[in-house]
Amino acid sequence: MTTLSSSAQGRAPRPGGGFTGRLVGDREDVKRKAPAGVTFIALVAIIVVCGILQPVVFSATGLNLVLSSIVPLVVAALAQMVMMSVGDIDLGIGAFIGTVTTVAATFLSSSPALGILVLAALVAGYGVLAVLVHVRKVPSLIATLGASFIWYGIGLFVLPTPGGDAPKWLLDFAAWTPNSFPVPVIPIVIITAVVWIVMRRSTLGASIRALGSNPLALGRSGISPLRTRVIAYLFVGVLGVVSGLLLSSQIGGGDATSANSYTLVSVAAVILGGGAFTGGRAVAWGCMFGALTLGLVSVLLSLLDLSSNIQPAIQGGIVIAALAGRLAVEKVLK
Repeated sequence: MTTLSSSAQGRAPRPGGGFTGRLVGDREDVKRKAPAGVTFIALVAIIVVCGILQPVVFSATGLNLVLSSIVPLVVAALAQMVMMSVGDIDLGIGAFIGTVTTVAATFLSSSPALGILVLAALVAGYGVLAVLVHVRKVPSLIATLGASFIWYGIGLFVLPTPGGDAPKWLLDFAAWTPNSFPVPVIPIVIITAVVWIVMRRSTLGASIRALGSNPLALGRSGISPLRTRVIAYLFVGVLGVVSGLLLSSQIGGGDATSANSYTLVSVAAVILGGGAFTGGRAVAWGCMFGALTLGLVSVLLSLLDLSSNIQPAIQGGIVIAALAGRLAVEKVLK
């Protein structure tokens, strides 16, 4: 259990628990959190530039307009972070979220109980994926890519064309815009805090991260790696549902293709925030900063009145520059 505790916390072993060991552990903590710090600085810089270009951005109304469309992306990135913490990548999260919007705009509006059952079945699908990946050794990239077509097909079956009506309580939440406070900050902070507590302050989170960093230690500690992966995947599914509901509240209905771009953007957000493809890392606040940064890049490019045709290329360049900054910081801290 000692080995699990050490690796699960994402820290280097501390020989003898002495002063040298504490220094090594503190240095590892700094290395883990440094990318999130770099991303936070980039986020602040983008907000300042946006505010200079359009001063209303610094007001509560402006922040409402800017952040409301980014909330679902933040939750999608947190879901991807959970998936990547076990060493897997979800290439179907965008299609899954799009499908959730179709369920929200149809079943959840007309028959809430049936809608909840359908959403629960979709989350259970993630549990099946976990078993497939773990027991049959199917690479997560292949399993989730295949699942993305299933999610997309279900979404089109439920709602062949964009439309429907989101539930009234979702629309009321989206329409709640007090003059003195940017409402989107509430779900962003609350959901990120919940994910942070689960992933960094609970035994379950330690097990999930241990599965990504040291699965052998997890097994030797008496915890089932299969059960841990299934729970992690179910957690991803729940976050995907939350993201889909928030997105449905933004667009007012459902669209199976509405979140296709989330898949790769969420991966980039996790990496910008301090995550790793190798698993074992879960930096929820850094992931939130990464998603906000990528979301605000689109706002910045719109304020600069750049052609929509060139925006994806510029977004890609900014992401590469941010990743290069992260690598430079990690190299300095070695």
